[in-house]
Amino acid sequence: MTLRLAPQIQPATAEQQDSLTGLRHFVAGRDLLEEWLAMGQASVALGQGPAPLHAMLIGISRFETVNLAYGEAMGDAALAEVARRIREVAGSLLDGPWFAARAPGGSFLLVAHQACRREQWQAVAETLADIISEPIMRKEGNLRLSPRLALLRLQAVESAEGALDRLAQALAAAQREGTRRVLWVDGETQHAGRTAAQLEADLLKAIDRGEIEVHFQPQYGLEPDGAEHLSGAEALARWNHPLLGQVGAGPLFAIAERADFVAQLSRHIADVALRAAAQWPQPLRLSLNVTAADLALGRYTGDLRQALEQSGFPAERLTLEVTEQVLLADLALAERSLAELAEMGVRLALDDFGAGFCNFHYLKILHLHYLKLDRSMVVGINEDKRDLAILRAILAMAKALDLGVIAEGVEHEDQRLAVAREGCGWYQGFVRAQPMDGAAFLALARAD
Repeated sequence: MTLRLAPQIQPATAEQQDSLTGLRHFVAGRDLLEEWLAMGQASVALGQGPAPLHAMLIGISRFETVNLAYGEAMGDAALAEVARRIREVAGSLLDGPWFAARAPGGSFLLVAHQACRREQWQAVAETLADIISEPIMRKEGNLRLSPRLALLRLQAVESAEGALDRLAQALAAAQREGTRRVLWVDGETQHAGRTAAQLEADLLKAIDRGEIEVHFQPQYGLEPDGAEHLSGAEALARWNHPLLGQVGAGPLFAIAERADFVAQLSRHIADVALRAAAQWPQPLRLSLNVTAADLALGRYTGDLRQALEQSGFPAERLTLEVTEQVLLADLALAERSLAELAEMGVRLALDDFGAGFCNFHYLKILHLHYLKLDRSMVVGINEDKRDLAILRAILAMAKALDLGVIAEGVEHEDQRLAVAREGCGWYQGFVRAQPMDGAAFLALARAD
């Protein structure tokens, strides 16, 4: 019989936890890494080969200037948000056990027991860099961070101190150089030789090869007392690249935009999602995202009508989510297209509300049914009276305009209860479920 040694994650105790970020503090992370490496050495001794351990050290360039420019409170809020984004990406992209820890100097350690190629670990790092780089919206202002990441495939024969030292040296080199976000300890940075042009070429063939999958993020209807029911799901794209592994929606659409392939990709996602949703019990709804490239073609409404007819999914159970960035591309075109879609019976949601400029002119001229709150509108409502006041103001405005409100990024039970109590009609977030494939969501829907 073969003995399998796989690290198991036990919840961090209060003594092991960093009070600001909720991650392990650095000493606890170092000790756990040492434990995992010891397991790897035992695995080698048993003739099973080395354990597949990967690590990355994530640093924020010139983080000290955040404290100087905005104050320590803003710096602490930024660190807490980075920690949340690390948890979100790791929980979404990593299959095996993993842990994250707060390291000194505004940096973070992520370690995974992950059987993956070097290129796949770099793809996780690139996705994480993209997510951390997204603006952090606070009442003090919008803050953009510049992450640098050092990567390492761990050897069972090395110590935790040695591995961390090598990571720290590589991270320091990346921060001094300033031109590369991701750097391996040995200095390599390429995705298995995949240049941007090659990635674009890969994407053009990905649909035919069945590499583009659609996952579903469950959405729940809410009652003021906290009672809930499954109400539908948002469709999210995932690219299972043969070399890079799973590529999330953000990097996927960035590559598609460079390749001028966004409209084709969106149509594929809509076709797959609508066919899957046609099997769902009534009255579950499907949400699809609309891009600027979709509307720019001028035939989006006709294409969507055809996709609905082919799938058999009723237009009345479909919600299209449009962001402010899409509207800024061509507001007049967006207004015409969205009016046509509303006439078809499709419902429309203004996505990421609160993350941009919140131009109230959109609420006046567009045929909207929902506001979908950005997670930044939810994260502080139980700790900050101003955050709660802003949420209440948005809900009051939405009620006056006869708009439903969907809370996005709900990650904790106290947040879920708060948005229910304040009057949000729907929510989605990791507190209840992470994105899942079509078969898993169908099983969830039938069991609800």
